[in-house]
Amino acid sequence: MASHSSKFDPVVVVGGGFGGLTTALALSQFDHRPQIILIEPKRKFVFFPLLYELLSGELHAWEVAPSYRSLLSESGISLIEDFVENIDTNAKTVITASGLLLTYSQVVLGTGSVPSTTCEVPGLRRYALTFHSLEDVDRLRKRIHEIEQCKSLQKALVIIGAGSTGVELACKLADLLQGVCDIHLIDLAKRVLPNGKSFNQEQTEHSLTKRGVRVHLQTRVLSISSDQVSLERREGGACQSFSIAHSGLVWTGGTRPFVPTVFPEVPLKKGRLPIDEYLQVVGLKNVFALGDAAFHEQENWPVNAQVAIQQGKAAAKIVMEIQADQSPSRFEFFDFGEMLSLGIGNATFTGMGLTLSGPLAFQLRRMAYLVRMPRLSLGVRSAAAWLLGN
Repeated sequence: MASHSSKFDPVVVVGGGFGGLTTALALSQFDHRPQIILIEPKRKFVFFPLLYELLSGELHAWEVAPSYRSLLSESGISLIEDFVENIDTNAKTVITASGLLLTYSQVVLGTGSVPSTTCEVPGLRRYALTFHSLEDVDRLRKRIHEIEQCKSLQKALVIIGAGSTGVELACKLADLLQGVCDIHLIDLAKRVLPNGKSFNQEQTEHSLTKRGVRVHLQTRVLSISSDQVSLERREGGACQSFSIAHSGLVWTGGTRPFVPTVFPEVPLKKGRLPIDEYLQVVGLKNVFALGDAAFHEQENWPVNAQVAIQQGKAAAKIVMEIQADQSPSRFEFFDFGEMLSLGIGNATFTGMGLTLSGPLAFQLRRMAYLVRMPRLSLGVRSAAAWLLGN
């Protein structure tokens, strides 16, 4: 099928996460900007790094999950609440689940990731909670309330995965439950936060120990039931099987990229779309991929909000350069550091020559995220609410 697209067609952004939303908003700031269409099925943007503070009540829902309508108001960006079914790169069209067909000049794919619950652990999908959305926060709050109301059960909360999500969640839950039940943190690795910076690893281990979180490393999950998890620990060459009775189990064992169907098919790398230094999908002109959906062969960029936001700003600039028939700029990532919440009012930070932990690190982390909020006005409102104690 021949393409009837031109550079006067809209730029279509698929996915309203950190990368996609940043791209759309950055494009809207240019003079002589193209028409911008953002396709996102959800009604609210979720600032994932602050879900822990929403769970603990340190932040309000409007701070963590503003609506897309409010974020895009007066920006000139058209929002379509729909899923993308197919992207035809020959015809330069996007087809949505409702049957809408859009022709694009450039398309930016920022479709993010979903919890990885596809591994072959019996009972995982049926009995495990996840921590990736507002609905997950509500479900976990309900479980916390049930545990607080039934103290005689003497069961535990189990968290699978000792990466950043798992350790941040473990510390928040320990502070919220205040010894009402045991909290267990389980991982196959030899150390918590296996990919983290050494200072943050040390602070994380200290925070978990201080809160009495029981950490089980080099431990594999064998099966999960409604009230028990079966495990296997490896020590040296020996294996030891044991089980833990639980009142709730949260799976934080990673995420997997969510990549829409692209025609002709693009060979994926580690489940992600291969991109070049200009953020373009390898072999495709005018198709860009960002964040969790993108993979660069030579660069080991972390999969986090910091990278996606920087890529979103860069993608907007590159799109405008291409539309102006200019040479595109290469994307360069600047690492601002690693920040983790370690309980209510506490955090750890490593980056830009600084190492910091405790309440001051918590304040720094919160302010750093507030200024990264889409549309600065939201960050200012949130900062005012925090300073006024509301």
